[in-house]
Amino acid sequence: MHPFSYHEPAHQRPHPRPIPTNLFATLIIGILAGILTILSSTQALAIPYGFEDNSWEGCSTFIHTLKETIGNDKVITTSNLKWGDLTPYDGLIVIYPLRPLHSDELSAFLRSGGRVAIIDDFGASEENLQRFQINRVPAPTQPARMLRNNPALAIAEPIADTTAGRTSGVHPAVASASTVVTNHPSALTHPNLTSVLRIQATGEPDGIIAVAGQVGKGRLFAVSDGSVVINQMLRYPGNRGLAQGIGAYLIADDTWGERNGKIYVVARKFEESGAFGNQSTIAKSINAFARDQRQRIAEARATGLSATTSIILGALAGLIGLIWIGNAAARSYQRKPPEYARPLPIVMQGGVAGRTAVLAAPTTNKALVLLELKSALEEAIANHVNTKLPLSAPDIQDTIERLQILDEQEWEKLKKLLLSVDVLETAIATGNPLRVRDRDVRLAAEQVHTILARINEKGRTRAHVSSKP
Repeated sequence: MHPFSYHEPAHQRPHPRPIPTNLFATLIIGILAGILTILSSTQALAIPYGFEDNSWEGCSTFIHTLKETIGNDKVITTSNLKWGDLTPYDGLIVIYPLRPLHSDELSAFLRSGGRVAIIDDFGASEENLQRFQINRVPAPTQPARMLRNNPALAIAEPIADTTAGRTSGVHPAVASASTVVTNHPSALTHPNLTSVLRIQATGEPDGIIAVAGQVGKGRLFAVSDGSVVINQMLRYPGNRGLAQGIGAYLIADDTWGERNGKIYVVARKFEESGAFGNQSTIAKSINAFARDQRQRIAEARATGLSATTSIILGALAGLIGLIWIGNAAARSYQRKPPEYARPLPIVMQGGVAGRTAVLAAPTTNKALVLLELKSALEEAIANHVNTKLPLSAPDIQDTIERLQILDEQEWEKLKKLLLSVDVLETAIATGNPLRVRDRDVRLAAEQVHTILARINEKGRTRAHVSSKP
């Protein structure tokens, strides 16, 4: 045994360690349970204008009132408004949106016969309202009537519609609401639509908080106070009458026929998808999809990811990290011997073995192999004629010619080989080695081996002749 060889004892050799599946299963279950707990607790929090929220700022009473008025199966609350599901016979209620509706889809829905009620004071509906020349303005600061002597709780009254000097009654949506209690409202202005609710003011212009009008075959109803339909405000009979009136108005029969549609209700943060109309073209559907994605990306850039999305992504990142750590910790590594005990690679060794390993390496230029063959030929000739190295190409040719060991064809091949090797030496010396094919190396090796064999044979014959008496 070599004095510096190194052999690791069998009892110290590493053995694969089993992955602790029970530990990782426990961790994964714990993470998933944490995610569900956080999500469930998030959903349990009170959400303003929440459809199932029974707190003072929820809208559960409003949804219940709508269902009582028009039927349970006709009221659909959703957080994803799919325009393709709506028909011209349906109605849409939008409460305090945090993003504007798609204007093109909203206009198409209204013009085809749909009815829309926008109940919003300071949300994101201003862009949609301005499309129909409705502008939001501040509400009166000195209302003539107010609750608890608080100007923020101004009382609004229906406005009778006057045509040609005759009073024809109030709008159907407020027919059952003698008064409506507002809560920090804004006001609306419009050049053409019908004014429906008004806050009378003292020493300043009155404030219109509800307008209605026809858009194409459809109807638009706008209320500039989202709080009139929350649970706290629906305690007042007038507000409850307004909720009933809005529901009945949105599905009431029209002059062009029966409606018998449904009412879709969205509030605050909701998604939109698809395009309105049952006959949507493929191009329109693709454009609608692209529009939805652009809007989601823009919202993510402006406000960041939602809390739920952030929690899920964070949990997934943590889970992936745990799996990676577990795999890395359970992986067995081969113990390396010390540097002094490691075997020296053959290519780093000297002598014939090292030289052979270098020449046989795949990355070695084959030109070096040809030079090695020439060197072997030179040594054999120098040894045969008892002369010193190195030998030039002419010296090699002269010696081979005197020995007369090659026929004419082999002699021509030798001259070509020596010429090629001279060209390769020059190219290598200038730093531009030429590419040599494997086939050329094999042919040169066969030719050199033939010459060396004949030189050896010549030497044996001469030695045999000289040994005779």
